[in-house]
Amino acid sequence: MAGHDYSSRVIWTGNRGEGTAHYRAYDRTWDIAVPGKPVVPCSNDPLLGGDPGKMNPEDLLLSALSACHMLWYLHYASEAGVVVTGYEDVPVGRGEIGPGGAGRFLSATLQPVITVAAGTDLVAAEAIHHRIHSVCFIARSVNFPVTYAGRFIIAA
Repeated sequence: MAGHDYSSRVIWTGNRGEGTAHYRAYDRTWDIAVPGKPVVPCSNDPLLGGDPGKMNPEDLLLSALSACHMLWYLHYASEAGVVVTGYEDVPVGRGEIGPGGAGRFLSATLQPVITVAAGTDLVAAEAIHHRIHSVCFIARSVNFPVTYAGRFIIAA
């Protein structure tokens, strides 16, 4: 199996001047700066006092999972002759916080609404979903179940 490296730069932006002198002395904010791409300002989960207007690690993981599924879906659809004209997902991740504040994802459900051309074989379009989990880089890397509850819209 061929290896492939990924790289990112995470820069803490939460030093208010005292560093981590005490628990409330710093912000839980950072930037993701991948060379050649827009900077993504981030914060921790709002449940932990983070900025709700910024992406947090949980948002990023759930979004990556959804995007990976979408990209494979579009690929397999093009191979199968399923013409997709729109794709939108509102994935939901279910998590838990354990003793001491340690958290984890328990599951994720992808909920894509996929617009397909008139005359599309919806059985074939639905079957594509069942192929994706075995190839999606992100889905194959997480240790919680990923399910989907999608629906189709026929383009007018």
